[in-house]
Amino acid sequence: MAIRQILRRSLSNERRSAEVPKGHAAVYVGDNEKKRFVIPVVYLNHPSFQELLYQAEEEFGFNHPMGGLTIPCSEDLFVDFISGLSRR
Repeated sequence: MAIRQILRRSLSNERRSAEVPKGHAAVYVGDNEKKRFVIPVVYLNHPSFQELLYQAEEEFGFNHPMGGLTIPCSEDLFVDFISGLSRR
């Protein structure tokens, strides 16, 4: 299944359950309105994702109003970014 479909499905699954499957992490993405994505935790160790996390820390710090990891970028940019990680 394509990564875009998986990520979009994770948004619809949010309505059904706030639980995150084992081996995955929830992140909130967006400039203004935040959307929740569920991603594999292995992505968190990727050097490119680490840089994205560093940028998120610089902008938001560690106290996130959503109660989770917040990524300060557009939804489309994040989907493209994650798609690139899944191909590696």
